Amino acid sequence: AIMREIGVETGGSNVQFAVKNNKVYIIEVNPRASRTVPFVAKATGVPWAKLAAKVMAGKTLNELGVTKSVTPSYTSVKESVFPFTKFPGVDVILGPEMRSTGEVMGIDTDFARAFAKSQLAAGVQLPQSGKVFISVKDGDKASMVAPAQKLIELGYEIVATRGTADFLRSAGIACNETNKVLEGSPHIVDSIKNGDIALVFNTTEGARAIADSFSLRRAALTEHVPYYTTIAGALAAVQAMETLLAGSLEVTPLQTYSISSS
Repeated sequence: AIMREIGVETGGSNVQFAVKNNKVYIIEVNPRASRTVPFVAKATGVPWAKLAAKVMAGKTLNELGVTKSVTPSYTSVKESVFPFTKFPGVDVILGPEMRSTGEVMGIDTDFARAFAKSQLAAGVQLPQSGKVFISVKDGDKASMVAPAQKLIELGYEIVATRGTADFLRSAGIACNETNKVLEGSPHIVDSIKNGDIALVFNTTEGARAIADSFSLRRAALTEHVPYYTTIAGALAAVQAMETLLAGSLEVTPLQTYSISSS
């Protein structure tokens, strides 16, 4: 419907959506292929770019044998790669702007394993032990209880700022408390620079809060400490860490993951 409205009847298009409070917004529509096309081709085993070119040349989907949706029996995860380390002073928190310089992918039988592979491909080394720092905004605190409990079960220690620590303790989760940077040393950035923190989960909102926590995110970046700035990312990371602790990931030829062979 979108393509018909802008007068593009055939071929590929790049559509970017945003979803907030269950309402879908269209950010932009570009009548061209995007970096997602090769990812989807590898994830499904179907050469979508070639098919799109043939459609533009006059073929129909029925003629090309594309008659139904494609549902793989495995999971593929696309992970963005960001050049933050090359730009001093840049905040790693994400927004609607395009900041990635490329993507990598992980494929496996389930989401946790596929996500773990995607992190390795992006150069993110998830820790198999150590202290995990958690500082999340009020609206995210309840969502962090289950993953924090899982971290404790897996043998990690939790360090949190006062508000997050109080909430986690009220849920029965043991954690150590540390200062925010504005609360004075010794604070969380000191701990990161001293090599005491293995992983960071940090969510925030509002211009003041984002500015106040900038040094935390920058320290994690410069000290090569993995960090996640969304609850979804934190949840996925914990699942991947559990998988990595359970055993090594297997390497499988890409051709194994195709619709025809699944």
